[in-house]
Formats: sequence, structure tokens, C-alpha cells
Amino acid sequence: MAAPVIDVHTHMLTREWVELLSLHGGPTYELREVRGGLKAIHMDGSPFMTPVPAMFDWELRIATMDKHGLDLSITSLSCPNVYWGGPEVSLKAARIMNDDMAKAQKQWPDRIRWFASLPWQHADLALEELKRACDAGAVGVMVLANIGGKALTDPCFDPIWKVIDERKLPVLVHPTAPPGSRELGMHEFQLTAPIGFTFDTSLAVARCIYDGFFDRFPNLKLIASHGGGALPYLVGRLDICWRNIPAASAKTKRPPSDYMRHVYVDSVVFQQSVLALALEVCGEENVLYGSDYPHTIGDIPGCLSRVDALPGAVRDKVRGLNARRIFRL
Repeated sequence: MAAPVIDVHTHMLTREWVELLSLHGGPTYELREVRGGLKAIHMDGSPFMTPVPAMFDWELRIATMDKHGLDLSITSLSCPNVYWGGPEVSLKAARIMNDDMAKAQKQWPDRIRWFASLPWQHADLALEELKRACDAGAVGVMVLANIGGKALTDPCFDPIWKVIDERKLPVLVHPTAPPGSRELGMHEFQLTAPIGFTFDTSLAVARCIYDGFFDRFPNLKLIASHGGGALPYLVGRLDICWRNIPAASAKTKRPPSDYMRHVYVDSVVFQQSVLALALEVCGEENVLYGSDYPHTIGDIPGCLSRVDALPGAVRDKVRGLNARRIFRL
């Protein structure tokens, strides 16, 4: 009997969250129509996240899970999460999404779990909401790869990381538009999705590795979205820089490739060879099934078919046994 399929990278929204973003997200964030007729959220003029109808429809989610053989979805908010609008609005946005996901878990207790969203830029409020969300059933925390342009390793976030580490909660590190998107020309061809996102994740996790983050917070289980961005491809380069550039090894005693064995990655990659590389770099205990449903480039069957093409024992770990272990399901 095959292992259950647990989707660790899959998103939901609410209309109330979108309305709040429309009212309070400016001038950085705004909704504008893009080619194809949908309205996309833009950051500094660059489109980077497109809400689609399925993101608002829990009944459709369950039906889609049934159709494709997904046993459990661990849902999360997508970018730009709740890092806008000031303390009161940011907290309200987090509570809107956390309450909606908690309600869905109660309605489908065998099918839905969720990552808490937090107003990370306001540490006291974030810690209050973390406790409230965990009491309501959250099994992990979501964070964007940069928080209003600040790195995840910024000392202002340490109180939040400390509690997450103590609780041994998995953290989904999801990209957003990278800082400097306007200067990088991310508005052309909607480059944020193919390039900007993977760059944002790679930079965030590489900085965590070089900064000694995993030594300071030894219980952390970071899940780097989209197969870890470009890090599996670049890990050799990270290592040679660590060996030859003093600044790169100033805070760690082990090479980056060692720390990559402590990073979890999802299967939201679109080539079998890339999935194989993620397994090689991170280890078969650290790769988790994800689909990125229902984003426009989400791919439940494709991501699952690549996982199912793996050798039996590895396949079962990636399908769901690894997720069951780290989320304590």
C-alpha cells in the first residue's frame, strides 16, 4: 500500500484578506489587471501573485484532492502575506486567514492542516498570534523569504524564531518579489514567477546558512519552497566560497552542504532531474510533496507523478512519511 500524499505547499485566500490588501497595501501593493484578464497583485509595479477562483473555494479544494489522490493538505497564505498596513491591519489580516484555515480544519479534520501567518514585523503581536494560532490547530508557521525587505536573520525577528524553535514547528519559507524588483525589471514577462521567486528563496536560505542560523536555532525545520530555489544547483559554489572567502565562513564551522542536510525542500519542481538533485543535496528524509495548487503554475498531477517515479522507499517518504514525521501528524 502506497504512503499517504501530504501536500505541504498549497495556498488559500479569503475575499476579506484581498479587500484589506486593496485598502491598506498601497503604495507598495496594488491589484491591477494583467494579460489574460485576471487581476494580479503588483509590488512596486511588478505583478507577482495572481489570485485565482480556486484559492477561495474550500469545497473545490476537497474535490480536487479527491480527484488526484491527495490525502491531506497543509494550507498557507501566499505572498505578500500580512506584512503591510501597520500593526493593527497586519494583525487583522493574519487573524482573518488563520481563523479561516482553522474553520476549514474543523470542517474537514482528516483532510486539512495549516501554517499560521504572523505579523512578523511586530514581534509582540506576532508572538501573541502564534500562540493563538497554535491553540486553534496550526501545525507550522509561514514566513516570506524577506519581510518587507528585511532578512529572516535580522535580530529583530529573534524573539519569534526562539519560540518557534522551542515549539519545534516546521516553517514554510515562501518567496515573494525580491527587494529591488523595479530595478531588476521584474515587470517584464512577469519575471518574478520564473526567476524572482527562486532568487528570493535562495538568498534567504543561503544567508541563514552563512549566518549560523541553524546553530543558534537547532530545532528549526525550514521548508524552502520550490525545491529550495536554486540552492541544490548552487551548493557546490556555496561550499567553495566558504572555503576560500573568509567572510563566508566567519560564523560557521561546517560547509554549507552540511547545513543543506538540515533544510527541507518541497517537490514543486518541473523536471525529474531537479527532484533527483534535491534528494541528492538535502537527503531523502528532507524532501516533501508539494503542488503549489491552485496558483496558475501549480501542478498537482505533475509534481505527484515525478514523486511516484522515485524508487519505492524514497517515493513513500516524499509522498507523505517525511511530512507526517516533521509535522507530528
